[in-house]
Amino acid sequence: MASIIRSAKSGSDWTENELDAYNIHVVYQNAPTFFQVPTLPSATVHHDILHSTGSAQATDPAVYQVLRTMELAMFANTEESAVDDFAFLLLQALGYLPIGRVVRTRKDLPLVICGEQRHAQTDVCIVDAASILLLVQEDKKQADGGDPIPQLVAEAIGAFQSNNLTRVQALGLDPLPAKIIPGITMKGTSPIFFKIPVSAELTAAVRGGCYPHTPTVIHAHLPTIPRPAERWNEGMKPLDNRAIILSCFEAFKQFVN
Repeated sequence: MASIIRSAKSGSDWTENELDAYNIHVVYQNAPTFFQVPTLPSATVHHDILHSTGSAQATDPAVYQVLRTMELAMFANTEESAVDDFAFLLLQALGYLPIGRVVRTRKDLPLVICGEQRHAQTDVCIVDAASILLLVQEDKKQADGGDPIPQLVAEAIGAFQSNNLTRVQALGLDPLPAKIIPGITMKGTSPIFFKIPVSAELTAAVRGGCYPHTPTVIHAHLPTIPRPAERWNEGMKPLDNRAIILSCFEAFKQFVN
């Protein structure tokens, strides 16, 4: 893999080739191992988000918005913004946005790669005053053929670079040598969760277009649902799927810090 040709690419152009080129590997884990809990917790979310079969049943405006955007995000030919809107409202409903945090969409992250300035643009991210805390990347394979996992990894590297720049230039702190950046990919309403360790060695390798000798191992979790064959078609619409997926979101909250 060290002989792979590396070139300066923006995050939206990253493919599995870039993962191989920078010694990055994705390993899937079961729920207890990935979330570091013996059993998934119940989601701390409005009762009707868990138990309403559709937005027509909603009586609370906030619940209606979550359920309606969920429905809109499930269409195969949906607009990209529908998935982003749903992700934002869902994170808000699940308590990912205490005071001090906000959601940003289309946030541009400078990405230095192979000695050149490029960019990685998030679909949705959570930020506080000093850091990018969580990344959400939509799966756009049907629209443009892009693979969301390499794109998410590029964004995590850009977020690490950006966070360290803020630490040094704005806060007068030393840069972090490494940080786990949590991320989520969304295909419609179906998520995959990631813990992406970004190190100074990996960042330097990307910046210089070099092969890092130390592998970067990303841990991922694909929620186990009752009908996995229908995962991408049904998403969170069935109530049993929804309960499990929302429990995964609840357990993942601990890594957003």
